[in-house]
Amino acid sequence: MDHAEKTRQSALAKALDDIAILDLACLGVAGHLYAALQRKQAGPMCMGAAQFVLDALPEEGGLAVIATGFPMGGGVPETDGPVGAAMLARAFRVARGARSLIVTDEDFVDAVKAACIGAGLSPRIADPEGLESVSYLNPVYILPFPREEGACRIRCEKVMANMRPDLMVAVERPGKNVAGVYHGMNGRPLAGYVADIEPLFEMGREAGIPILGIGDGGNELGMGVICDDLGSFLPQATSCGCPCERGTAAVFAADYLVVASVSNWGADGIIAGLAVLTRKIDVLHHPDRERRAIELCANSGAVDGVHVSPIPAVDGIPAEEWEGLLTTLRGMVHRGTDFHGDWRRTKHG
Repeated sequence: MDHAEKTRQSALAKALDDIAILDLACLGVAGHLYAALQRKQAGPMCMGAAQFVLDALPEEGGLAVIATGFPMGGGVPETDGPVGAAMLARAFRVARGARSLIVTDEDFVDAVKAACIGAGLSPRIADPEGLESVSYLNPVYILPFPREEGACRIRCEKVMANMRPDLMVAVERPGKNVAGVYHGMNGRPLAGYVADIEPLFEMGREAGIPILGIGDGGNELGMGVICDDLGSFLPQATSCGCPCERGTAAVFAADYLVVASVSNWGADGIIAGLAVLTRKIDVLHHPDRERRAIELCANSGAVDGVHVSPIPAVDGIPAEEWEGLLTTLRGMVHRGTDFHGDWRRTKHG
């Protein structure tokens, strides 16, 4: 690789991180998250995550377990998370032929199924005893988890015993604080509204399975990598205002963490990195699929996290705007990667 190619790859890696933390909702948080992460996990974040995924999955096949689903009022899921999980499942299949098992609450299944259909996958409800083999279909498997603690624990144990994943991913999934309490970003406790799936990841760590986390608020599963730094810019991280009095910061640390302005967008940054590293542009989905997945997810009853209504938006940003952002992201990947010849060297020829 010559100097020009190295420079271009480095510039693209930086650009992917820059766009992942672009403060789309103007909350003033994403930049602080990224700075904290760079102190603990230095280097290109999105490209590093893509390499982490490729190192975990076999050259062909394999299984990824993806946890998602974050409850809003009344336990209704938000659109951030299911869409990112669906797009990651699609990308893992295109990049490596891997199967994905999305684990979520029983109440969130409709939202996850809808997002997967929007991504161009065929959702199948999984049997915890093992996954069926389906020909002539692009399946994604969804395993519902009950909120009753004992039953949820048994389901975690069955997944680990029967499926043995190669990779585990948490995208916009609540993570426990130091007192073992799940919280929303503003400090509201989530008891009774979320299944306790975190033990599945604890079991995965004990089994040596690589774990990737994606979050945007510090209270998500995997964000323990930077939990000690969150209080410096998120007051609720150390003072949640609920009876536990221990803050919202999630303590379980992923092996590799991606932070973003919106968790779905962080997933897209990883997928863009996978497209670059595998030299398969179609690993990164077409922009209309992002919009379609958001619309179908909202149609299923999932709500936008800002408007708290089932409208086609994610964290206050409408689906058509996400479609435009994906157009920009695909353009960046094309311009920064020599898929069909280096346009810089031929445009004047």
